Amino acid sequence: MTNEARNQPRRPTAWLRRLYDWTVRWAERPGGTWALFAIAFMESSFFPVPPDVLLLALSVGAPRRALWFALVCSVGSVLGGMFGYLIGHYAWEAVRGWFIPYIFSQAAFDRVATLYNDNAFLAILSAAFTPIPYKVFTVAAGVCGVDLWTLVAASAIGRPARFFLVGGAVYLLGPQVKSWIEKYFDWLAWALLALGIGGFVALKYLR
Repeated sequence: MTNEARNQPRRPTAWLRRLYDWTVRWAERPGGTWALFAIAFMESSFFPVPPDVLLLALSVGAPRRALWFALVCSVGSVLGGMFGYLIGHYAWEAVRGWFIPYIFSQAAFDRVATLYNDNAFLAILSAAFTPIPYKVFTVAAGVCGVDLWTLVAASAIGRPARFFLVGGAVYLLGPQVKSWIEKYFDWLAWALLALGIGGFVALKYLR
């Protein structure tokens, strides 16, 4: 390493990029499907890299198995959400100093707790489907005493909807959709969530 390179300041996010690259490399290994399940499980409570990146890489490598990968990712994520709930419910005082600020901020936690006072199901559904950090909601649900089955029900809708959106796009359109998903996924997720909420509101007022 040159002196110039050694003297370059390290970016605060460099470790996250390395973790991202490590996650994606699992697509090239025999245990990629199990890694997808494990990462989806961990991301629901503490892991910083979303499983979508490995789901997309695996799906592009084997488009005919994209829906299977989406299912594996969904199951792992929902179970991981339940694990996050248990952490919040039974071990929060022991792990709080690690979760805040290393996993999420106090401000984010407080904001989620406020949302749970309004509509816990809708708040969890939003986080399960969109780029909102899902782990904050699963852990906070346990801390705030949200009903576990409310978490499970919202997660069982939102998580598969998110992951099958990715897997289904690759299955139907092929590997060429990869760059498009990476570029526009966040906007598409928000748009579909808005349509879903609009449907709930319409049903409420049409009764």
